[in-house]
Amino acid sequence: MRLVIFDIDGTLTQTMKADEECFVRSLAAVCGLSDVDTDWSRYKHATDSGIFREIHQTRTGRLPSPSETSRFRQHFVDVLARVSTEAAFAAVTGAPLLLSRLADSGEHRVALATGAWRDSARLKMASAGLCYDDYPAASSDDSFDRESIIRLSIRRATERYGECSTAVYVGDGVWDARACRNVGIPFIGIATDDNASRLSDEGAVCVFPRLSDADLFLSSLYEVTNLA
Repeated sequence: MRLVIFDIDGTLTQTMKADEECFVRSLAAVCGLSDVDTDWSRYKHATDSGIFREIHQTRTGRLPSPSETSRFRQHFVDVLARVSTEAAFAAVTGAPLLLSRLADSGEHRVALATGAWRDSARLKMASAGLCYDDYPAASSDDSFDRESIIRLSIRRATERYGECSTAVYVGDGVWDARACRNVGIPFIGIATDDNASRLSDEGAVCVFPRLSDADLFLSSLYEVTNLA
């Protein structure tokens, strides 16, 4: 069996903009922090917990306490929930069909590895008509670095599915590409225009503008995992 691990924001759900806006609003409301750099690629760890830790430490001179992190996380999820009730989040075009095709395949299994906190990831997927809990997953609740999140996702997938011969990660951020390089697994990018070039430069084995051509994606996936 081949394991296909997916990121969520920007890969399965069209939530990057809403996620960023809710994160910034929550920093202002809970911590009184404004003028935040939202180029997440500049942060040491581009995950919810990693970004919050770094911003808090830079602005206050100390790491946030567990209770401060919990209070921020809950407020952030609550803001996301309110936004999703005003207008449901959308799945990335082709994502539901591709997940279904992979689930029905005898050759592939699906897992999730997200830099989002678990509750926000579950909420965004549900709003977009997908189910977080259908798959073994790891999130920013488990670690603030993506490498650990990916490794834990693989371990949980192995516990559910049994040993997989290969693993490949699908994501949309340069941080995903860098984490995959550090973990030592192939990375497939989802991006267009300049960001597609950035992902290729960071080592993506291939980059798709969207997930709508399931046959092409599965064909490329087969080639990538055979070479892994």
